[in-house]
Amino acid sequence: MRKVEVVAHNLSWKKEFEQESRYLVKALGENLKALHHIGSTAIPGIYAKPIIDFLGEVETIAAVDFCNSTMENLGYEAMGEFGIAGRRYFRKDNAAEIRTHHIHIFEMGSAEIGRHLAFRDYMRTHPEEAQAYSNLKRKLAKIHPTDIEACMDGKHDFIQAMDRKAALWRIKI
Repeated sequence: MRKVEVVAHNLSWKKEFEQESRYLVKALGENLKALHHIGSTAIPGIYAKPIIDFLGEVETIAAVDFCNSTMENLGYEAMGEFGIAGRRYFRKDNAAEIRTHHIHIFEMGSAEIGRHLAFRDYMRTHPEEAQAYSNLKRKLAKIHPTDIEACMDGKHDFIQAMDRKAALWRIKI
């Protein structure tokens, strides 16, 4: 079991994203068309699990599978689709076996890309919603300090509601 840790926003997360991005760009090669910082660590001012989330856009999703050994050399575990069709998912732990990075890769044009980016951008431009999300995550981490699945279940309805708001907001901008 892993401890569910939710901490105050850390300005170093952006630098960590930028540093790790350099390795990922080389590992994924020319197939990689864009790399985005997503998740709560990409939303200033809110509490988050200290895990950097990446969203990669590739030309051909199947070609990502040929990068698994290169990604493993960088410390990532290749998880395949891991429950989401059309995705390639990688995760990385540090030497103390604490999760530090998640990478979600989708083929260009995937609706998942737009959904993730809309959620992030909506939260960045709606601080009251972002703070509500932050508060919910802190509450869930206190209630379920060693049950990440329960924390994820507890966020589900909120995230679904924000996804709907973000999709409508994105259409208007």
